[in-house]
Amino acid sequence: MQSDTLATSTSNSLDNFHLLEWIEKLMNLSLFRLGESHLTLGLLLVLIISFVAVFLISELFRKILVNKILTRYEINIGTRQTIGMLVKYILIIIGVFTILQTNGIDLSALGVLAGAVGVGIGFGLQNITNNFISGLIILFEQPIKVGDRIEVGDVNGDVIKISARSTMIVTNDNITIIVPNSQFIDSQVINWSHSDRMVRFNFPVGVSYKEDPEKVKNILLDVAKNNPGVRNTPEADVLFDEYADSSINFTLRVWTSEYINRPKVLKSQLYFEIFKKFGQEGVEIPFPQRDLHIKSSFEKQE
Repeated sequence: MQSDTLATSTSNSLDNFHLLEWIEKLMNLSLFRLGESHLTLGLLLVLIISFVAVFLISELFRKILVNKILTRYEINIGTRQTIGMLVKYILIIIGVFTILQTNGIDLSALGVLAGAVGVGIGFGLQNITNNFISGLIILFEQPIKVGDRIEVGDVNGDVIKISARSTMIVTNDNITIIVPNSQFIDSQVINWSHSDRMVRFNFPVGVSYKEDPEKVKNILLDVAKNNPGVRNTPEADVLFDEYADSSINFTLRVWTSEYINRPKVLKSQLYFEIFKKFGQEGVEIPFPQRDLHIKSSFEKQE
């Protein structure tokens, strides 16, 4: 009985030994040469796991830096995001080179790979490279930042994220639009909040020719003053714009920081109140009028 147990144990030990030996041979299987180095299956697995760990750690450090460390200082969210992205890229580059050197990879052989990648970039990856370089320019120069209100092409919204390849913009309808970074370098961009979030809007108003311009001006200024979304400093003002065909036209100019991303809402509030005040004060809002003269003649032939 003891001999059978011993034989079974010996057999299991041999099986485990053969399994470990097979796994070791599999891990040492040479895939290809990289310069003076042999890239084995085991080394490839180690590199993959190490690279994934570097990306995860760098992203975790970026979040801690942006949301924990830099919030202690008076730095706006856009600048914090930029610093976080730059630190993340630096950590990734340092981590990749450290992993390659630690595992004995001949870095001189990567020159051939870099050349091949360069040819691929030249032919098939031009747009990706262009967007990546544009993203670095945006991060360094900061023509736009997270939280800015911008217009680029037909897109109008708030910047919520700037990545290496693209920028995410959310519209007033809560629709997220992903814009390639190259558009911010090659196209005209309107940044409503580049220096601060205070802008001036111009709203046209027309009244009848029989109305007193000073009275209209006072009504418009009173409406603007009583609206909580309009700033008192700088003060609102009214311009006498033009003598039109059917009306005299004014421009109500107001400053706001609350409605920078909702100008139509502020316009609607002011127009509702202006219409109400004009009705109370008897101010006539004109409509286009045309006089039609019909001339007819009859010739009688005899």
